[in-house]
Amino acid sequence: MTLCDTTATQLLGDLRKGTLTAEALMQASLSRIAERNPTLNAIVALRPTEELMAEARAADAVPMAERGALHGLPMAIKDLSNARGLVSSQGSPLFAGQVAQADDIFVARLRAAGAILIGKTNTPEFGLGSHTFNPVYGATGNAIDPSRSAGGSSGGAAVALAAGMVPLADGSDMMGSLRNPAGWNEIYGFRPTWGWVPSEPAGDMFQHMLATNGPMARTPQDVALLLDVMAGGDPRLPLHRGAESVLPLQDPGPLKLGWLADWGGAYPMDAGILDTCERAISDLEAQGHQVDRLTPPYPAEHIWQSWITLRSYAVAAGLRPLAERRDQLKEAALWELDRGLGFTGAEVQAASDLRAGWMRAAARMFESYDAVLLPTAQCWPFPVEWIAPTEIAGQAMDTYHRWMEVVVPASLLGLPSLAVPAGRGAEGLPIGLQIIGPHNSDARILGLGQRYHNAMAAT
Repeated sequence: MTLCDTTATQLLGDLRKGTLTAEALMQASLSRIAERNPTLNAIVALRPTEELMAEARAADAVPMAERGALHGLPMAIKDLSNARGLVSSQGSPLFAGQVAQADDIFVARLRAAGAILIGKTNTPEFGLGSHTFNPVYGATGNAIDPSRSAGGSSGGAAVALAAGMVPLADGSDMMGSLRNPAGWNEIYGFRPTWGWVPSEPAGDMFQHMLATNGPMARTPQDVALLLDVMAGGDPRLPLHRGAESVLPLQDPGPLKLGWLADWGGAYPMDAGILDTCERAISDLEAQGHQVDRLTPPYPAEHIWQSWITLRSYAVAAGLRPLAERRDQLKEAALWELDRGLGFTGAEVQAASDLRAGWMRAAARMFESYDAVLLPTAQCWPFPVEWIAPTEIAGQAMDTYHRWMEVVVPASLLGLPSLAVPAGRGAEGLPIGLQIIGPHNSDARILGLGQRYHNAMAAT
């Protein structure tokens, strides 16, 4: 195993023992980026080499007792978040070249923990759509097959991890934005319980509880390492939580899991998706877990109608300042903006009522099951030239994001969900499996993920 493919946990151990220097690690990372990024286009706005090498040497000079949890690790920040001194374009020509003047909350925590921020990871324009392409930096290719989509919106982060350019990465997730790229690039992405990782205390903070930042890595152990740095409350935010450590991860032992498959036929799936996921489920059973196939606990259409209303309502709130520059917004952004600004209060309340119904149904489900399972996407990675799939299994997609409906049950309630690699299909393309737990079961879900990872690594 090369240095760039070593886990973050191992790298940090070597840095603390003095058998590895931050300078050597930075040089290896930059060499890997130079080798693979021209094809994949995962890292954007890379800082100058001389600056990064100087920062790595400075990190090596810090006494061991003063080093943080991520000291000396190179990291690139998703280009939807602000990192002081780095370009923050959000993939939009409206903000191309704009340099952030301050860190977002979680970015400041990464920096304080000693991470060296090397640049940004690519994302769709404004993070809309689970396919990473934009007019500023272009498209990111899948790590397994660069002619295919990397997913999104954390596609650049997932590919940078899979290709060994960075050992850890941040992502964000409203509608599967770190789970789908994880599944399509054979890494791990974790959407934590809503409120564990704080958003920015700006604008309305009460009505739009859908998206969250979260960690991505090549093992659940490394995901937990990054989560412990990112997590922790902020008193300016509603439902904020104090610092809760998930490390050290505990093996949860055999659990009772529910397999929701295609939600009783509600979610069209490409041929081979369910078969591949069910092979991974057989592996979970071989590891001692009980897995039952479940009937849908709540109507999929109710979840979807709640979601597309509340999502457009939230996205429009963020895009509202750009409404007068609509000629420079992409079609998906205009669709969300116009829908979100057009809802009546009664329509938003009706969507919230449907969400409350799903919350009650999910609570009953989790009385019987420790976690439930779903695919990370309904189709295989599609050609990178596409904007989005227009049909799956012969069923037309009626929105630009309907093909990602399978991630919505967790998103709508802010449930913790870990994307794990499930395997590859007949054409050699990968898919993942979502492991979704009740609120605040984050440590148990990650422990289950590490048990799964260890078993897969041993085969």
